[in-house]
Amino acid sequence: MKKTNYLWIAWVVVLIGTIISCGGKKSDAEAKEDYGAPKEEAATPTASNAIAEGESLVKANDCKTCHHTNDKLIGPAHLDVAKKYDFTEANVKLLAHKIISGGTGVWGQIPMTPHANVSETDAEKMARYVLSLDGEKEH
Repeated sequence: MKKTNYLWIAWVVVLIGTIISCGGKKSDAEAKEDYGAPKEEAATPTASNAIAEGESLVKANDCKTCHHTNDKLIGPAHLDVAKKYDFTEANVKLLAHKIISGGTGVWGQIPMTPHANVSETDAEKMARYVLSLDGEKEH
């Protein structure tokens, strides 16, 4: 293999690594603009707290590297996820599993990287936040 081929491969690997690991910190105002608040939160204080905690967890993790609230980036917009899935306990658990384990095929062939460092409880809070974005309450 020529030296230029090795350089090209190295550049692609660095680029992919940067895309996956980079997320950068944003100010609270910028993060609020990107993710917005849920249109309506569920009625119970426990559910409201879980959604607010989920929003904080989404902001604190690398979600924004691949997802935006309203626009498709590498992965689907969080609002599109909320529109696709009913806000049920079963879908909260399904999406939490996808956050932790990753996957491919539902939104195309680009895989979602696994987030094994996220606990099941936190992943469920993140899923609740995402599912709340279309204004639907959990049922």
